[in-house]
This record gives sequence, structure tokens and C-alpha cells, in this order.
Amino acid sequence: MSSRHPARPIVSVKPIAVPSPGRDSDLQVKVTAPLVGHHLPVLVFSHGNAWSMDGYEPLVDRWAAAGFIVVQPTHLDSRRNGITWDDPRFATIWRVRIADLHAILDGLGAVLRQAGDLGTRADRDRVAVVGHSWGAQTAGALLGTRVLDADGTPGEDLSHPAVSAGALIAATGTGDSLTPFAAEHLPFMRPDYSTMTAPTLVIAGGRDQSQLSTRGPEWFTDAYHLSPAPKSMLAIAEGEHTLGGVAGEAVAETTDEDPARVALVADAIAAFLLDAFKLDSAPWTTLNTGAGDGTWSITSK
Repeated sequence: MSSRHPARPIVSVKPIAVPSPGRDSDLQVKVTAPLVGHHLPVLVFSHGNAWSMDGYEPLVDRWAAAGFIVVQPTHLDSRRNGITWDDPRFATIWRVRIADLHAILDGLGAVLRQAGDLGTRADRDRVAVVGHSWGAQTAGALLGTRVLDADGTPGEDLSHPAVSAGALIAATGTGDSLTPFAAEHLPFMRPDYSTMTAPTLVIAGGRDQSQLSTRGPEWFTDAYHLSPAPKSMLAIAEGEHTLGGVAGEAVAETTDEDPARVALVADAIAAFLLDAFKLDSAPWTTLNTGAGDGTWSITSK
């Protein structure tokens, strides 16, 4: 995979307001899309903790250049909102995040119309959700994942009927190995992947050692191993939590900066979704054929 930025012209529109009753602040999104083209699939992306609609450009630009309309919300936990761990609102942000994605999908027509002519250029029958880190848990809920309570009882089904495929980047594993800090502040980090039935690509780094779990990097493979088929997993041997810098080049959180690794993540998700949507199977086939050099691998079920 080449790390060179794709040459296909793209355009971004922001901010677009999305009606979201009961939210402390307005839900705003950024829309990025190819400058030309019709029947474009839609990808709704959920950012990691503290980020915003203005992050993850290395991923979003490649997805748009590959033919996707990408919608990025700014969730309440964005650092621009100043909500800390100790804020009483923090305990419910995981639910607000999921509600944000529902609001976008429920109002997708209006969002696309505010982004120029995308209302007539989108394929509303092909919608995916993708997320990184906390965003992966958010996206996973719309793909069918439920949250277990303290007694191990699955919570409500928060999936969305418009979503037919997705991808989870560095998605947290089961909640039985949370550290005391995580158990206290992040009790919702107890996913039940057994109900995540939608076709999903799981991306995990072989050097992603979370401070929230007592387990090693294999914690981030639970979303693949504990969910029903059809699923695929891209395992990147040297990848840490930012997989080379998915949120942006040289950002503070990036401890394993590698533009080629970020391009691999972006292109693998685009290829998987194009195949899942039955639009173009060639990129996914090519990617699977190219695996095997020891730096990354793909498994499927």
C-alpha cells in the first residue's frame, strides 16, 4: 500500500448542525466527499476520546478519494468541550455518543443536502459506521454490540437499521480485565460482541498495550474472535494504539508514527467496505493476496 496521498479531488463542508434534542451543546458534523461521482456509499466515523470532527484527516481523505461520503461528528468528550473524567456528565457520554450517530443517520438526508449536492449523489442503501478506540465502541453499538451490566446482563440493542457494515479500529475487549481506574470511570467498557452480526473489519495492533486492561494487545482482538461471522481482522504487528497516527501526523498521542501504516488502515477499510457493499471486490482481493510479509495479516470467518 502506498502512503502517497490520493490524487482524486475531494471537498469538505463544515460545520453542519444536526438536530439532537437533549444534548448539552449542538451536534456538529463535517462532511468530506469526492468532488464528482454518483451512487456514493456513506461512512459515518466516530472519533477517539477528546478528538473532534477536525481529526483523522489521513483516514478520511483517503476514504473520500476512494469514493465514500464521510460524515464526522464532534462528540461531547471532545477536548474543545472541556468535560473531564470527574465531570458528572462523563458517565453518560458513551450513550450520547451512540445517540449522536443515530441522530446523524436519522437525519442523513438533511445533512447531505447541507453539504451541496450530496443529497442526490449518495447511495443511502449503502451505509457503514467506523470508529477508533472509544469511537470503535460507539460504532460497534450500531453494528449490534451490547454493553453488559455489572451482573453480566446484556443491555439494550442500540443498532441502527440503516447500517449494513463497518470497521472497528483498536476496539476495546471484554470488561473482565479492566484496571481499577477503568472499572471506576469506564464501567460501560464491557462489550458483548456475540450480537454484533453485521459484516465488520476489526483492526488490531500487535503492540497496543492498553493502560485500561491487565491483558496484552490480544485484548483488542476480542471484537473479531467473540463475534459471529462474517468478520475479518487486520492484525498489524508493530501497530500501537494510533496505528501509525490515524488521528493526524505528529499528534501528541502518536507513539508509532508511520504514514504507510495509516494508509494501510485506511485502504483496508475502504477495500473491505467496497466488497461488503458488493461494489468492487478487487481491492479486497488484492489486499488479501498481498498479506503475508510478516508485518500485517488478514484473517476472515
